[in-house]
Amino acid sequence: MHRERVSENVYWFQSEVYAQVTAGVVAGPQWAVLIDTLALPEESLAIRDFIEREVGVQVRYIINTHYHADHTWGNCFFPGATVVAHSLCRQLLEERGIPSLETVRKQNPTYRQVKIVLPHFTFNEGVLTLRVGKKNLTIMPSPGHSSDGISVLVDEDRVLFAGDSFMPLPYIVDGDVEEISNSIKKISRMGLENIIQGHGDIVLRGEIDAAVKENLNYLSSIRKVAKTASRRRAAQDYLDENGVESCGKTRVYLGGLAEELHRRNLRALYQLEVKNAEK
Repeated sequence: MHRERVSENVYWFQSEVYAQVTAGVVAGPQWAVLIDTLALPEESLAIRDFIEREVGVQVRYIINTHYHADHTWGNCFFPGATVVAHSLCRQLLEERGIPSLETVRKQNPTYRQVKIVLPHFTFNEGVLTLRVGKKNLTIMPSPGHSSDGISVLVDEDRVLFAGDSFMPLPYIVDGDVEEISNSIKKISRMGLENIIQGHGDIVLRGEIDAAVKENLNYLSSIRKVAKTASRRRAAQDYLDENGVESCGKTRVYLGGLAEELHRRNLRALYQLEVKNAEK
């Protein structure tokens, strides 16, 4: 697991095991806020150990940016912490997260100690604010990767923990392409120093404009490919011809998953085009 100090009392963690998924910590003098929990129990426990031993406080709040397993299943390793999320995150963890964990437990003993901890405090719209020492956190909706997506802005530092609304390769299979485009545009107008992506490396201030443009161009490209495929007899062949690089993305790693995620994006958009054409 990589770890880096982003600014005073603000830390970033990145998994070396699963898809470069990230988490963050904002620490105050008496307690800390954890933003997401990484994918594996040992990673969540390593974050807890760092906060308690190196920072010298405990986690009082966990903010889940959305319900997916690699961002929420570590909640249980921070007993006593209050979990904050979008109301849809709680609903989706109940409906999908709990059954999914039961299935995974049967296949992978690593997850036998994991249990789903549902958010204790939720919101639907507007923003929440949370004060941590000298830092003010603004928690806001940022849907598109999933319907329950939220982001966390460290106001004083202009550092945004974007969750999966901002990734090296936008992924919309569980979300909506229009919503994620709008979330990315909103992020571009925030005057940020850093974007902490839900997966991948930190986007620095001088890189933000290019990253925004590239992500929006990619989303536009895959929409066009899906629409064209829906009008062709050999639709799958056409989809196969359009790899991630031909849609404007290069050097995207994500633990080797980028091409597969791209294929899923195309299939999801193609199926949506077909469905809409049948109406």
